[in-house]
Amino acid sequence: MDNCIFCKIIDGAIPSTKVYESDRVIAFLDINPIEKGHMLIVPKQHWKNLAEVKLDTEKEIEVYEELMYIVRVAARAVISTGFAAGANILQCNNACAGQTVDHLHFHVIPRYGSDAVSVPVFTSGAAKYEDGEAAAIAEKLAKAIETIVKEEELL
Repeated sequence: MDNCIFCKIIDGAIPSTKVYESDRVIAFLDINPIEKGHMLIVPKQHWKNLAEVKLDTEKEIEVYEELMYIVRVAARAVISTGFAAGANILQCNNACAGQTVDHLHFHVIPRYGSDAVSVPVFTSGAAKYEDGEAAAIAEKLAKAIETIVKEEELL
C-alpha cells in the first residue's frame, strides 16, 4: 500500500530497528515506545486489521501462523530473559479502538512492575449489563462466531 508506513518499513523505504525478519513477518522497536523494548510485530501481507484477515490460501495461513507465533516468541523473550517482569500484548482494530496505522500489527510492551504505565482498555467494570442483556449479546456473538467458523472451514 502506497501510503502505509508499515509497508514502507517492510520495503526498506523507512528505517527501523529490527528485532526479527522473515519472508512473512517483521518485528521492530516502536519509535514512540510506551516502555523500552516496546516491539511491533507486523505481517508483510497487508491486512488492515485482525478482523479483515483472510485465510483463503495456504500462504495467508502461513503468514498468520507465523505472525501469531512471533507475537508469542517476542513476549516469551521479554519475560524469559529477565529483560522485563511481564508484557502486555495489544492489538487494536479501527480508529475508534485506538488503531493509528491501518496495517495489522501487535504491540508487545515490556512491563517492569515499577513503571507508571496504565492500560485503560483493561479497566474492569467500566460497562454494566442490564438484566438479560449479557445473555442476548452472548447469543448474538455466538451465532456470528459459528457462522464465520462454518464459512472458513478451518475448524
